[in-house]
Amino acid sequence: MSTNSAQMLIVYNADSGAVNAVLHALHKALKPETYPCSLCALTYGTVSMHGQWKRFLDTLPLKIVFHHKDDFAEAYPGKQPDLPAILVTRGDGAPQMLVPAQELDALASLDGLIQSVEDRLTRHFGSKMLAA
Repeated sequence: MSTNSAQMLIVYNADSGAVNAVLHALHKALKPETYPCSLCALTYGTVSMHGQWKRFLDTLPLKIVFHHKDDFAEAYPGKQPDLPAILVTRGDGAPQMLVPAQELDALASLDGLIQSVEDRLTRHFGSKMLAA
């Protein structure tokens, strides 16, 4: 199956905006055990995306779209999954779950996240997807 029109939606359990970004960085640094976005915690340092995650995303043969919970709710009204989440869409189709919140919450490392995403994309699109 072609991935030309496919998108991977990365949806953080955080609100968008510069003020919220500062508040989230402080929360993550000061009280990491209560930080509500495991995906943010795995993929971001204090202020920027981890290079390993960015390099992995750059290798994928589909468009990557980042959302925060507020703009995802606006873009996909009535489609609010438990967050954080990684979803995929094909064309104009509804988002389909790739890696749900409970699995993201259970991951302990960025390597585990990358492996999980690779496995799910391969199952979703076929074994040749990551070799494209």
